[in-house]
Amino acid sequence: MSTYDYVIVGAGSAGCVLANRLTADPNVRVAILEAGGSDRSVLIQMPTALSIPMNMPRYNWGFESEPEPYLDRRRMDCPRGKTLGGSSSINGMVYVRGHARDFDQWEREGAHGWGYRNCLPYFQRAETWTRGGDSYRGAEGPLHTCNGNEMRNPLYEAFIRAGEEAGYGLTDDYNGFRQEGFGPMHMTVKDGVRWSTANAYLRPAMQRPNLTVITDTLVHKILFEGDRAIGVRYQQGARLADVFADAEVILSAGSIGSPTLLQRSGIGPENVLRRAGVDVRVDRAGVGENLQDHLEVYLQYQCTQPITLNGELGTFSKACIGARWILFKDGLGATNHFESCAFIRSQAGVEWPDIQYHFLPAAIRYDGRAAFSGHGFQVHVGPNKPMSRGHVRIRSADPEQRPLVLFNYMQHERDIECFRQCVTLTREIMAQPALDAFRGPEIQPGEVCVEDADIDAWIRANAESAYHPSCSCKMGAADDPMAVVDNECRVIGAEALRVVDSSIFPTITNGNLNGPTIMTAERAADIIRGAPMLAASNAPTWIDPEWETRQRTGAPVRAPA
Repeated sequence: MSTYDYVIVGAGSAGCVLANRLTADPNVRVAILEAGGSDRSVLIQMPTALSIPMNMPRYNWGFESEPEPYLDRRRMDCPRGKTLGGSSSINGMVYVRGHARDFDQWEREGAHGWGYRNCLPYFQRAETWTRGGDSYRGAEGPLHTCNGNEMRNPLYEAFIRAGEEAGYGLTDDYNGFRQEGFGPMHMTVKDGVRWSTANAYLRPAMQRPNLTVITDTLVHKILFEGDRAIGVRYQQGARLADVFADAEVILSAGSIGSPTLLQRSGIGPENVLRRAGVDVRVDRAGVGENLQDHLEVYLQYQCTQPITLNGELGTFSKACIGARWILFKDGLGATNHFESCAFIRSQAGVEWPDIQYHFLPAAIRYDGRAAFSGHGFQVHVGPNKPMSRGHVRIRSADPEQRPLVLFNYMQHERDIECFRQCVTLTREIMAQPALDAFRGPEIQPGEVCVEDADIDAWIRANAESAYHPSCSCKMGAADDPMAVVDNECRVIGAEALRVVDSSIFPTITNGNLNGPTIMTAERAADIIRGAPMLAASNAPTWIDPEWETRQRTGAPVRAPA
């Protein structure tokens, strides 16, 4: 029988952080269980190869939604990392903290102590920003962040200038004082290598004798004595084993894994558990509910100059890029290629940005295949504050049976309206003079797609997940029937059991989720250890002073015809 102080389920974006911070105390024994195995493959470590591990069953759980009723009944991919580092080892490495107002919204919804003033110091503690620390950025943390190849391709700067010409402001650091506007995009890369939480947090902690890492495991359920969690049962190959926790069990299995494990252990909505044949331990209606995600489309354009990544997709070019990366850790292999971006508001009356752009100097799909034969570029765009809500529900107690996942994308009318705005506003931006030297015909949706009905149909047929599932075990007040954990990440109705990952977000943040997930684990680690919390920050945040009456700060140089 193996006994530790803490047992962590999931060595992903949150679990690796917890393993590192908790084992900093040499008197604390920690075991972390991970379903996958090693992350040392060059396909994971080389940033430009990001689409490959994301599509490999070896590294990806390969979850899939039920037919989405508002997306032409398409089943949507929901990749989740299954290796050391979890999704931080297969994601796009984009580093976005979210807007300050996102965290203030968390606090308003019952997550007391999780406002921006409380969270910012933990973002800073986690980070080493390549340009140094300040009132917003960190300079001594495990997580290294940078701007890739510093926008050497002229298309990156052209996109930013086009945004300025369209009447939007600029931001030199969307993770700092001002998120809203156009500017460079940041990524979790160190010296040309993907800087996952496995590299940043877990690998240094693995040198400590008080950390045990158990890989290739399938956790069946949480073990209890009365209301107290005392361990977990897991399978490794054909062998079943139990591992026990003297202090706490911590779930960091992600927004799909954590609610399903709670449900298999008897914590969740009574009707879901009984239908699955699971005895009810704690009837908690919110477990698996409130599921949120970002949905996006790509607007693609032909490029009139041969400067895009479409020219680098041949076997010889790929071999040269790979060889240079292996030898020097630089060049096109050392970046995710998302090096410029924007955050804007969809309309007047929206206080902080609700639309996000990722610009890519290629017309390409997520599986790495070219969208057409020739040179092109694209911009990924979608609403960042969706109103639609989905759920995650087990079908049975069998841990090998995939859960029922339904996002209900585009269920809410506001999401439909915002997506139309995404297309309209993007076309206006891409039509600005700064892109005249590069912009050819629109590849998709195509210039004939102009009416609302046509745009809506194209979105339903082509929208893809941005792979940001979250909020399925939301944090909130104990008297909130939909809350799953309290403001110290403790599962309501159970003892010695916490959830620490993106599932506990009350609402989805305004951007990619790896950064706020790491921050959440950093702050939770102090709570779990009983350490003094970092002092709250008074750093200000930019909000357009006329946000109630205008959608952007200026008029476009080239208005729509």
